[in-house]
Amino acid sequence: MTVNASRAKPRRSAIGIEEERAWVSFYRRAGKDPAIAAEVLAQLDSDPEMKREHLALYLCCRESLRLHQAREARNQRFGRFVRWLLGGLFIRFPANVRRALGRGSDLAAACLPEEHSEPATAQIQRLAKSPKVRAARAAFKAPSISEKPASPSADSAMVDSAPRAAQATG
Repeated sequence: MTVNASRAKPRRSAIGIEEERAWVSFYRRAGKDPAIAAEVLAQLDSDPEMKREHLALYLCCRESLRLHQAREARNQRFGRFVRWLLGGLFIRFPANVRRALGRGSDLAAACLPEEHSEPATAQIQRLAKSPKVRAARAAFKAPSISEKPASPSADSAMVDSAPRAAQATG
């Protein structure tokens, strides 16, 4: 053989070719599917020689699982935020509004102007308690039985004399 002569490549069997295709597909799918990455990782952990041969695949599987966990944690945080937001918008806010409207009558009563006490009302109440005023009111309301109604002619004479009496005093 000459130095320039190319070496013949060893022929691989069909099984070897298919095995290599399977490993290549694991490289592709392990980055996208965390379930496959977990299975491949378990297989590589159980066989140290295979782990040495396919160290890049092992690292890809670890990275895929780490990214999946980070994605799940982010989704949980986002879901918790959405539940908090919607709970506040549709549960806590209407409950607070209902509670505030329930106290609205108290608020409206507090907003009304204060009643000012009328001094004349207080004076009337004091006078009503006085025994002299009570006696005077009773005498005014109940006419005495001894009085007789006047005749109609006397009434007309009184009416006629009333203007004269007013003129005399006025």
